[in-house]
Amino acid sequence: MTDRRPRARELGIRIGLLPTGRNNAITDVEGVRVGHTTLVHGHGPLRRGEGPVRTGVTVVVPPGDERDAVYAGTHTLNGNGEMTGLEWIRHSGMLTTPIGLTNTHSVGVVRDAIVAAGARNRPEQELYWALPVVAETWDGLLNDINGQHVRREHLFAALDAAAGGPVAEGNVGGGTGMVCHEFKGGIGTASRIIDPGAGGYVVGALVQANHGRRERLTVAGKPVGQLIPRTEVPSPYARLRPPPEAGSGSIIVILATDAPLLPHQCRALAERAGLGVARVGGAGERSSGDIFLCFATGNQLTNPEAETQVRHVRTVADRALSELFWAAVEATEEAIVNALVAAETMQGCNDVVAHALPADALTALADGA
Repeated sequence: MTDRRPRARELGIRIGLLPTGRNNAITDVEGVRVGHTTLVHGHGPLRRGEGPVRTGVTVVVPPGDERDAVYAGTHTLNGNGEMTGLEWIRHSGMLTTPIGLTNTHSVGVVRDAIVAAGARNRPEQELYWALPVVAETWDGLLNDINGQHVRREHLFAALDAAAGGPVAEGNVGGGTGMVCHEFKGGIGTASRIIDPGAGGYVVGALVQANHGRRERLTVAGKPVGQLIPRTEVPSPYARLRPPPEAGSGSIIVILATDAPLLPHQCRALAERAGLGVARVGGAGERSSGDIFLCFATGNQLTNPEAETQVRHVRTVADRALSELFWAAVEATEEAIVNALVAAETMQGCNDVVAHALPADALTALADGA
């Protein structure tokens, strides 16, 4: 990869009404960490098991140690996708592991590696169990996805690299080989603060964006996709026969907040991620896997398996949720745009090219053209 491409706000694009956090990233929620392992090698014709390889793994790590949990909730806009561990979250309302993001055919190895990572720091005689959360989108357009190049050591490396602060975006980690609105897609993040004068709460979003049709792409309310026809910037799908269904692909949205939310409130926040997807032009097409998860760090559940009869928790009043909802919408919207803006043109299997969203078109948009 070359030097980092500018983010949307560095191009003069302002999305929404609320202020951002310091890094405009999910890591603005204190204690949340993100790590990537990126795998890029080979070129030319696809040879299963050899490449070209354009894939990786991303982790989102909640605060606390391996025995802690946070409240969480999930929502599925369209279910042509996978996110493991959701039945436990629906049942218990708790997220008890890091979250992994990768390609469709590497979910199993990443899930098992998260289990192994949790076990490696525990005594051998401990009765340890885990139901990890791992989500996917399909990168088989650019990547030798059936070669299953992601290994457990790549998950370990992403966990070891996980940190707060600025987050790498675009062609990194699980987003390495992804396509969004027929441009190069990938990982994007953003954050919002509500009521900053009173200390406020932070809502952060991280997306793995691999969805959408060109003509529906909307940036800051402007029909950017319609202004960049496929005759000017070719679609990576153009060479495929038969062509895939329009809008094919998926998007995973991870929301985090430091507000003290209960599981049903987390679920309601997760639902609003779909509105952020829609504001950029996503429609939850039949062939898309659009799955969202929200976790809240305002109640740190230390060792939830400990023997105790009563646990004292805090919660915001339901009437205070509307501002958090709007923060989730804006953060999701800008995270998708940041994924597009950060991504660089990539050539993958069989010389298929996913072109970057042209920065000059966005600069013109910011200038009012």
